[in-house]
Amino acid sequence: MALEIKRLHLASVTPPGTHAEWPVHGFVVTYPGGAALVDTGVGGPQGLQDDWRVVNVAAAEALAGLDMSPADITMVINTHLHFDHCGQNAVFKHAAFHVQRAELDRARRESRDLAGWFDFAGARFELLDGDTEIVPGLSVIATPGHTNGHQSVVIQGAGGEDLLIGDAAYTPQLYGGPEGQKLPPGQAADRDAWEASIGRIRSTGAARVHFCHHTDVIHA
Repeated sequence: MALEIKRLHLASVTPPGTHAEWPVHGFVVTYPGGAALVDTGVGGPQGLQDDWRVVNVAAAEALAGLDMSPADITMVINTHLHFDHCGQNAVFKHAAFHVQRAELDRARRESRDLAGWFDFAGARFELLDGDTEIVPGLSVIATPGHTNGHQSVVIQGAGGEDLLIGDAAYTPQLYGGPEGQKLPPGQAADRDAWEASIGRIRSTGAARVHFCHHTDVIHA
């Protein structure tokens, strides 16, 4: 059964030291019996948001544009736990957060200043260890490199698979670039793992590849 995907514009950010404004996208995936939200947008200490010149959109407002509300979201999938991907998790306290175990461990070690945004009291985690089918037609695959617990989301869509790659690559240019290409700051915490994950994503043969920080969609 083909599942439906709709993109949400949740914020725009300008990385420190640049003048480039990037969108921040989440994705709603509707399936029989519910709806998953892949990444929740920006949150975190005000200083961090100021540094990134965040122009935020409330998740509830973005969902209203789809005639939905936070109550319609039955699960959240975080590709990873950086401030622009898990920052509005607390809006969905009723839902379980599907995240790689390795990513939650990393974030608890490295991002204690974000704990109030992803590790708040009552947060319910469904911890994943590698590739996992979550519901029929909706799976995650491990794509480490940007962070060691990064995951991408595979959806059985109309006309083939859709792949939501989070920050596995910021842009189509990076996704399709040559081996050994120069990467922008923050793209890869582990370059070798990042290269391997890009190769893995390409090898899926997905019909469409969607980005968090770019509006273009790559069509196979």
